[in-house]
Amino acid sequence: MTLPEDAAEEATQPQDRDGLVARAFRIRHDNRFIFTTMLISACVSLFASFVLSVDALLLAENPDQLLSCDISSTLSCGAVAQSWQASLFGFPNAFLGMVAEPVVITIAVASLGGVRFPRWFMFSAQVVYTLGVIFAYWLFAQSMFVIGALCPWCLLVTVSTTLVFTTLTHVNVRDGNLFLPPRASAVARSAIAREVDVVVVWLWLIALAGLVALKYGPSLLG
Repeated sequence: MTLPEDAAEEATQPQDRDGLVARAFRIRHDNRFIFTTMLISACVSLFASFVLSVDALLLAENPDQLLSCDISSTLSCGAVAQSWQASLFGFPNAFLGMVAEPVVITIAVASLGGVRFPRWFMFSAQVVYTLGVIFAYWLFAQSMFVIGALCPWCLLVTVSTTLVFTTLTHVNVRDGNLFLPPRASAVARSAIAREVDVVVVWLWLIALAGLVALKYGPSLLG
């Protein structure tokens, strides 16, 4: 006995959907996907840091220099770059990205090649990059609420460092590199297995975009 064509199609659809979900899950948790995402994000952050470094040198030579990302009074790299927050350590903050991101790129490329770094190294990378993310968000908050202007390249750095941080944390939780207590480690691994990290990071980025739009709205382009 054969099923009608429509019934047979309906019977195979759930299996097809399950197969697609399983494939997407495997890809999402595959090292090639994870470290490729980390590599692309770090390269984007490095490029943005390079542009910001060049802009900082141009402004040092001529403070009245109009930069390519000076789009409006709100979207203005120049306004942010000339604030004291842009050189917190006595040199342009972008130089930090020029130092940090090549390390992340090296980790991503080596991991794609099959290299497995020692636990202490990955834990150290997590600690250092966590500090970098905190610093990036401090700068974002300063731009939003103190300086009153946003730098497009800085926003790109904020997003890309968030994605690097997410992928690095995913790997370190999965591989047990964070020296967490057994119970906390089990909870963290269960969370990434259920894609909680993906949901959280996208909700976070959407919330940031909404915050910018809510505060500045039409003035972003005017």
